Amino acid sequence: MAIVALLSNPHSTGNRSILPKVRCFCARNPDLFHYEVEEISQVKKALETIARVKPKVLVVNGGDGTVQTVLTELYHGGHFEGNPPPVAVLPNGKTNLIALDLGSEGDPIAALRRIVEAAKGDLAPFVVGRELIALSDGSEGAKPVLGMFLGGAGLAETILYCRHKIYPLGFPNGFSHVIALMAVFFSAISGLRASFLPRRSEPIRISLFRRKELQGIFSILIVTTLERLLLGSKTAESEKPGKLKLMVVDERPWTMFRAIFSAMIGNLGPGKIKGIHIEQGDVIRIDSARCSVVLDGEIFEANELKPILLRSTAPVPFLRLAT
Repeated sequence: MAIVALLSNPHSTGNRSILPKVRCFCARNPDLFHYEVEEISQVKKALETIARVKPKVLVVNGGDGTVQTVLTELYHGGHFEGNPPPVAVLPNGKTNLIALDLGSEGDPIAALRRIVEAAKGDLAPFVVGRELIALSDGSEGAKPVLGMFLGGAGLAETILYCRHKIYPLGFPNGFSHVIALMAVFFSAISGLRASFLPRRSEPIRISLFRRKELQGIFSILIVTTLERLLLGSKTAESEKPGKLKLMVVDERPWTMFRAIFSAMIGNLGPGKIKGIHIEQGDVIRIDSARCSVVLDGEIFEANELKPILLRSTAPVPFLRLAT
């Protein structure tokens, strides 16, 4: 019986080049059960099949959006009789935020080999608990979508700008991100609005349940349960209650620069820089006349009639390669 199940999305960006090597590795390794989906809607069927194998580890081979779909289905689907195996994530996709947080970097085949070797022994040293973000509009009976990293305000517009304007140019990911950041700073400093620049953020109201409210136009809005942010900086330790980590940065060029620089050197913490708000909570509400947020690659819209409500879930087991 296979001890590791691998669920692959062939249509994710990273798999366009790496998937043939993944298939060869799986064919040579009897400890692996490999399931490929033809489209993301087949994840439910894939997990139903994988549950019959009863693997010790479930590995996701796709971008952050694929991971989000798998986590959502695991949460709602009742697979594995309510006791799912630890989830591991191969380094893949454009941003790899979830994989990075779980210590999965570099060559996907090397990471997969390490996962298989770990699964042959005691997994306890590698298993960590991570709460998830449950996103809904707060209406009765709403089925939340599960993820681990949400970007909003100017950050969401930058992500969408990079996806639709920069990535199609074929530049390497790192260079694409630098171009996008330069475009954001130019737009903020000049105040220029143009089709070749990211869309400007709209006013937003952010409420932490019964604790605090922030209103304004923000360049960065991040809600995450990960230990690391976009630039690899660890999220700050805080004694504030709540599992959802919130960071909001005012839309001022100098404040934006200081936030990015502080994140890069790992010096981003509560109350250190004026205009940067770092909070924690278990329920966060986002209201706006028009606001886009991106949860692990998927876009959601908030408007005056439909806010976005974020809640934290109970911890879910993940496999962390860096112990």
